[in-house]
Order: sequence, then structure tokens, then C-alpha cells
Amino acid sequence: MYNFIFQNPTKLIFGKGMISRLESEIPSGKRVMITFGGGSVKKNGVYRQVKDALKGFYTVEFWGIEPNPSIETLRKAVKLGKTEKIDFLLAVGGGSVIDGTKLISAGLLYDGDPWEIVRSGKASGTVPLATVLTLPATGSEMNPGAVISRYETNEKFSFGADYPVFSILDPETTFSLPKNQVAYGIADTFVHVMEQYLTVPGVSRTMDHWAEGILETLIDIAPKIERNQNDYNMMAEFMLSATLALNGFIAMGGVPQDWSTHMIGHELTALHGLSHGHTLAIVLPGTMNILRESKGDKILQYGQRVWKITGGSREERIDQAIHMTEQFFRSLGLTTRLGEEGIGEKTIVEIERRFNERGVAFGENKEVTGTVARKILTDRL
Repeated sequence: MYNFIFQNPTKLIFGKGMISRLESEIPSGKRVMITFGGGSVKKNGVYRQVKDALKGFYTVEFWGIEPNPSIETLRKAVKLGKTEKIDFLLAVGGGSVIDGTKLISAGLLYDGDPWEIVRSGKASGTVPLATVLTLPATGSEMNPGAVISRYETNEKFSFGADYPVFSILDPETTFSLPKNQVAYGIADTFVHVMEQYLTVPGVSRTMDHWAEGILETLIDIAPKIERNQNDYNMMAEFMLSATLALNGFIAMGGVPQDWSTHMIGHELTALHGLSHGHTLAIVLPGTMNILRESKGDKILQYGQRVWKITGGSREERIDQAIHMTEQFFRSLGLTTRLGEEGIGEKTIVEIERRFNERGVAFGENKEVTGTVARKILTDRL
């Protein structure tokens, strides 16, 4: 295990009825902007719970933060927030709303175009932010990261902000989610774990087993959620798994991380508008296959511990682990091939060009260049 420093300042408030605690968690006298996506929170009762809890506060609402939040929309929110002298933000929604609100929180203290913050990679100052999570997936409710799109140029980049002050997670808010969004969220959570886990063996037994536990939980609960999405305990497991997958816990001990699947997935979203979780389900099996030599030992460990694969040659066990991973995504109802989404060579060439133009190399060994990204995507045709 390597040296590390770990701190996660977000207060997690979990369970049924916890939205009512907003009144006591937000400091009195704050001018609060509440951010939303579409209108689903009005249908499932979350909106009314939030408004009732904030009766004693001056509030401004901003609606319309998209899946894959856009700088074009967030510029409007920043302008409104500055006009209203907002000094506290509450994101009510899933990862996209939370990510977008993180940029708003930085943009309120920035004089230039908020897109400059995204391209710089890190915010220099932010207005305090809290969240009410309604769609588990990204872990944004308990981490400092965010991903923002620019529709004008079909680009998508990540940047670092501050952690939310607190996040409220009530599993009942997930009962009315569309089934495809639940599937995307499970896939996103699964790949978040894999990006931190599927690198090299032997760094930390504790973190390996913790990561494997989250993966096994997702595999176990996915069919149960498919049968009954109103099962409080199963949705609670899903919600907590999504948070634990990307709040820094399973990366303790200096665990090497990959993230090349995410970087390739971001480009597919930017170019074709596919849901983020869906792109990961398509790309990950290709990443595993093309990088099977450098990741082979960890793939074998993953196959044995998570999928109970013990028989066959080394290559056969690796093949089976990749196959089981792809079949898990397909069991969620997701396609796992580019061709199934009408995506072909033209897109692969463009993503290779973008990687090469930026001079990037992703992965724990910095081996995923534009050329390797092309091989991974070609594997997924």
C-alpha cells in the first residue's frame, strides 16, 4: 500500500424522510438557488418536500439542466445567480444536475466565461453547495468532480470543484425513475468501481475486497430491482453503492486508477448524445480485451472473485471474465456494441484524432493514446 492522504468533508444524510432536514442543515439567512433538471421532481413529490423544508429561506429556482449538462445552459444560471446575489446552492436531481451546479458554484465567483473554469481543470473558488440526490449513478453527491458539455463544439470535459457540504439520499425518490435511467446508473456505478479496481493486483487487499463487494452487490441487486423498483432495501443498496463507488473510499492506499473507458465514453456522448452510463457499458469490454496483457492478472482476480471463474487456461479465463461483464450490461437491457447504435468508423477516426490532437494518454500505464483508443472502439463494432 502506498502513502496517501484522505479527506471527504461531505456530510451524508441517508434515509426516508430526510429531505425535511434541509431547514436545519442550511445556515439561516442564506439566499438559496435551487437547481433542477426536468419536471420529474414535481411528479414524485420531491419538489414539494424541498419547498416545504425551505419555507424560511429566500429561494430562486433554476430549471432545465440537461443530462450531460451544457455550458450554454449553465451560463444562464450563473447570470441569474449573480443577479440574485446567491450565496448557497442546492442541487435537486441526479449527477448531471449536481455536476452543473458545481460549475454554477464556481461561476458565481468568477468574472470570465465559466467554460474557462472547465478547461482549466479546477475551480479556484466556489459558493457552498448541497444536494438532494434523486438518481444514483455518478457519485457526484460526495465527490468534487464534474463533467460539462459544450454543445457548440461537441466537446465534453471534466473539472474539479469543491465537495458538497452535505447530501441527502432518500431511496424513495428513486421509485419512479424510468427503467433505462436505473440501468444507466447501475452500469455507471459498476464502471466507476472498475476504473479504480481493474489495474494492478497486490496494492491493497482492503480496497480490492471493498471494490469487489460493491461489484457483487450490483450484480446481486440488479435483477431484484428489475422485478420490483419499489423495494426500499434494494434501492437503498443501489443508492449507497453509487455513492461509495466514487467518493474516494475505494481509492485509498494510492490504488492505481485507469479512467480511459470514461474518457472514450465522454467522446461518444459528445458526438452522439448517448447516456454516459450506456457509453461505459459499450466501451469497458473493449478496454479489457485490448489491454488484456497489462491488466491480465487483475482480470483473473476479478473473474475468480466476482464471477467465480476458476477453470480453463489463462486466456480462456480472461475471455470468460470479459464475456460475463458484457452479459451483465446486456442483462440491464443495454446494447454493448457500437454497431447496435449506428456508430461506425467515422466516429472512431474522430475520437482518435481528438486524442492525438490533445496529446493525451490515459490509463494506469498511460498507454491509451489515440491509436489504442481506436483499437478499443474497433473491438466494439
